[in-house]
Amino acid sequence: MGPFHPECPARLDAIHDRLISDGLDGFLVHHAALPATREQLERVHAAHYVNEIEAASPESGIHYVDPDTALNPHSLSAAQHAAGAVVLATDLVARGECRAAFCAVRPPGHHAMRSHAMGFCLFNNVAVGLAHALAEHGIERAAVVDFDVHHGNGTEDIFANDSRVVMTGTFQYPLYPYSGVDPAGPNMHNVPLSPGSGSDAFRDAFSRRCLPALEAHRPQMIFVSAGFDAHREDPLANLKLTDADFGWVTQQIVDVAKRHAEGRIVSTLEGGYSLPALGRSVAAHVRMLAEW
Repeated sequence: MGPFHPECPARLDAIHDRLISDGLDGFLVHHAALPATREQLERVHAAHYVNEIEAASPESGIHYVDPDTALNPHSLSAAQHAAGAVVLATDLVARGECRAAFCAVRPPGHHAMRSHAMGFCLFNNVAVGLAHALAEHGIERAAVVDFDVHHGNGTEDIFANDSRVVMTGTFQYPLYPYSGVDPAGPNMHNVPLSPGSGSDAFRDAFSRRCLPALEAHRPQMIFVSAGFDAHREDPLANLKLTDADFGWVTQQIVDVAKRHAEGRIVSTLEGGYSLPALGRSVAAHVRMLAEW
């Protein structure tokens, strides 16, 4: 994304360092993913769009595909590997080789629409993984939980009106991408929060509106768009969540997964741009995924 951009490589360093310093890293099994295949990408993206992203990859410098989203010579490979990581995590969790998985990947994905890049996102990582679960692992009902501070408009674009999938979560409104208030389909249950909202509003919204949507759908596998930019320290938004809120919401997701999905959860990194807060919040999230 260029120098001094908040969506930077140091985000993954902050996560890795915090998992080590909190003593969590030694309890995790690490995997390196292969790139997502064309077939996997084209389950959720138009073929012409994948072609356009490949053609836009520069040999040098930075090429903008929209005002917020850029490619350098390594971005295409990174995006293919990010989507591939969620595919690998889906395979491991669906086969019972991992109890749950967290994908520490860049670039994020939940703003990537079927035929359009935006919001730092090229391929919709969580959608690629979920579509893989439907196509390859016999999953008939799946859910996406998205607690990023920005509405996951790309995921909504891809799965709106797909009765196999329910999407739920919270986001700040008004805020980029200025969508989500009017659901794109009856399977969309995303809850806007006003700027300045904190723990009480977040937990109330999730308990009253998100959890009932999950319970009604009885998902056989849960995918999480884990954005940590709703943290009160984050520079790009105005919600006031704390580290503990991310642990709490993960525990709620784990409880649903135990009841309906044999505990199967695949989580993938979306936003989070205060490096200290990102590291702490991911550690709280991973701890709850690991301890159930």
